Amino acid sequence: MSALLQVQGLAVRYGAVAALHGIDFDVHEGEILTLLGSNGAGKSTTLRAISGMIRPSSGTIRFDGRDITGLPAHEIVGLGIAHAPEGRGIFGPLTVDENLRLGAFARKDPAGVASDRERVFALFPRLAERIHQVSGTLSGGEQQMLAIGRAMLARPRLLLLDEPSLGLAPQVVATIFRILREIHAGGTTILLVEQNASMALATAQRGAVLEVGRIVLQGAASDLAASDDVRRAYLGVH
Repeated sequence: MSALLQVQGLAVRYGAVAALHGIDFDVHEGEILTLLGSNGAGKSTTLRAISGMIRPSSGTIRFDGRDITGLPAHEIVGLGIAHAPEGRGIFGPLTVDENLRLGAFARKDPAGVASDRERVFALFPRLAERIHQVSGTLSGGEQQMLAIGRAMLARPRLLLLDEPSLGLAPQVVATIFRILREIHAGGTTILLVEQNASMALATAQRGAVLEVGRIVLQGAASDLAASDDVRRAYLGVH
């Protein structure tokens, strides 16, 4: 399986603080890879560096063979990477429809955008029901659906998802993960950051574990789920 995304020696600093210490990993085309780790391990920083929201201090990021290190975020979106950030990042004063339109801002194919909107509404019928509603009045689960739907309207080859289950009720989490599997089955590669390690490992094909800015373990999701260290640290098994 070929690597769609290659991260090599990626380091990020926030002033004097090193958030990532030269990490290496690949995301293969057509897979879901999950990044696991506790708060502050560097998971969100990794996604933000890939999507151009922050500049790495060193290392390289390649997407489909092209060096995208340090490119501005709007160019990275245009190349086929979309980011649904932690906290959802929706524009609360805007309607559902206006938020979705922003997801397609860089596209020049109206027919394709219309088709992708219909796909988003098929995945998230609740967004279609609330199309003219102000986004800030949606429930947490609906806002997460909107964040993912908006990212999908960029028609990404690689979808970066940061904590999609954060703060949501278990039934809503189950719905979100079912839809992520449908998105993946439709051909989208996914890099998933998720605190719910058991759900993430049950959904992904491979995983990597970050601890204080370093990758300490990588492998098949099933192997990580069976690892005593992972089970103790992230799955609550003692």
